[in-house]
Amino acid sequence: MTPPTVFPISLRVEGLPCLVVGGGRVAARKAASLLECGAEVTVIAPEMCAQIEQLPSRKIRRAYREGDAAPYRLVMAATGCPEVDRAVFRDGEATGALVNAADDVEACRFFLPSLLRRGPVTLAVSTGGTSPFLAKWLVQRLTPLVGPELAGVAALLGNAREVLKLAGHSTEGADWGLLLDDALVSALAAGREDEARERVKRWLEGELDPVDDGAARIRG
Repeated sequence: MTPPTVFPISLRVEGLPCLVVGGGRVAARKAASLLECGAEVTVIAPEMCAQIEQLPSRKIRRAYREGDAAPYRLVMAATGCPEVDRAVFRDGEATGALVNAADDVEACRFFLPSLLRRGPVTLAVSTGGTSPFLAKWLVQRLTPLVGPELAGVAALLGNAREVLKLAGHSTEGADWGLLLDDALVSALAAGREDEARERVKRWLEGELDPVDDGAARIRG
């Protein structure tokens, strides 16, 4: 069967009620990833591993019951029992919750990509549930190309974007390609932050018309 074409998004889950069904290590990883992003996590399982016990999540110590998924917006099923995981998926479909079931493509409304994070920069690789191992392998291959300095690059570009918006300029029409190049990334990688900020300042001066004091808003 041909894998479905997926619609990739980056989902904000801070404050979002999310459910993890399962008490093992796979469920623990999924719960931890949601908590890392600020979600309000509930775990349902009759028994829970030590990793879950240590997580700051709400814990319901019993088996999953029909309808348990209803109050939640995002649900992850990782019980290791296909029948239970499929039941969780059916409940999610009935109530509008998005469900991911571990190792069961047919019981997934969304897939979890392999991730590489650099501050606000997230590199996500997905195979649409076809081969999670391939996604992890690709992230490993790409990791040397995505240095920690990209977190600083993202911060500078985000700040410059705010300056343009405050000045009433379109950020869509800005010539970002003129600013973002290997020289800017290399300056941050080498710790030359002042040089990088000066490059951004000069670029903003060229973008702002008439030139105003917007560049001075670049924060240290």
